[in-house]
Amino acid sequence: MPINYGMANLSHYAYVATVVAYALAVLAFAGDFAFGRQALGQLRPAREPAPELVAVGAAAASSDAAAAGPGPTPAIPGEGHGTRTVAGGVTPGTRAPSPDSRAMGRWVQVALVLTALGLAAHILGVVARGLAVHRVPWGDMYEFVTTVTCVAVAFFFFLMLRYRAYRLGLFVLGPVVILLGIAETVIYTPAGQLPPALQSYWLAIHVTSITLATGAFVVAALFGVVYLLADRHAKRAAAGLPTRADAIFRVLPVPKVIDQLAYRTVIFGFPLWTFGIIAGAIWADEAWGRYWGWDPTETWAFITWVVYAGYLHARATAGWRGRRSAYIQLIGFGCLLFNTVVISLLIKGLHSYAGLS
Repeated sequence: MPINYGMANLSHYAYVATVVAYALAVLAFAGDFAFGRQALGQLRPAREPAPELVAVGAAAASSDAAAAGPGPTPAIPGEGHGTRTVAGGVTPGTRAPSPDSRAMGRWVQVALVLTALGLAAHILGVVARGLAVHRVPWGDMYEFVTTVTCVAVAFFFFLMLRYRAYRLGLFVLGPVVILLGIAETVIYTPAGQLPPALQSYWLAIHVTSITLATGAFVVAALFGVVYLLADRHAKRAAAGLPTRADAIFRVLPVPKVIDQLAYRTVIFGFPLWTFGIIAGAIWADEAWGRYWGWDPTETWAFITWVVYAGYLHARATAGWRGRRSAYIQLIGFGCLLFNTVVISLLIKGLHSYAGLS
């Protein structure tokens, strides 16, 4: 069927609108760090007791003094890196507790609206591209990147609302804006027909599962990077060492929560990646007469699977959590990235369908 250039143009303009909306959302998320209520709360002296805790501390102190006399003040774990006491103070050697990282201020509300609008335009762009080429719109590198980023944002948007991890939006949408900018400028490919080898119903099965898995792995990798930075900041703060970017890290979810989000995201993506490899092997048998030929793309897809399997196995059996498991997860994503960029673009093989000259 002939290419529908009207739909192709609509897809392009939708992607441009997507980049604009996401970029504005990034600015809104950044504005929350800089000017939100949590940021303004940092202007209060670190050891100033919170008003609502003063009354509680005073009442508790008067009753306790009558019953048992002076004694140590029990501690209540805070949201941040410090330890909050009943009297409203902070234990020596620690920082003041951070504000609730799940609170939704006005900046976050604006960012969520912009993200939703951008995601709607993003989905429109993917659908319009598919209608323009009369097939699933992930047959070349440009289409793959635009679709993977759409999956990543959709998955993160769900997690952001489900777990109220709003302040991770800056770290997810920022890289997405960069990737979409590269897609629309550097690797843009006009709508066209696929090579005969890709004109198969297996494209909608094999590549779809790989695309969904890759979108999840992108989000997990970004969570992993944020976790490593937040964990390092928390440990330095607990040790009384100088830290940087306190205004950012003190309002993020605690590192343990970020680590759990990364883990759950990999759990979602790993079965899809596994199914994609199996479907690809079946398609290879139909197209080339063999299930597996150790083509560079096949080899690195398998290496990626092994690393992510090792990550899940280490967490489930050896109890590896935190930094060690985060490093393994990022190695797995590095293998995926190497396969997507280096193997697909620079090394000739049976899977050289990037569509770039």
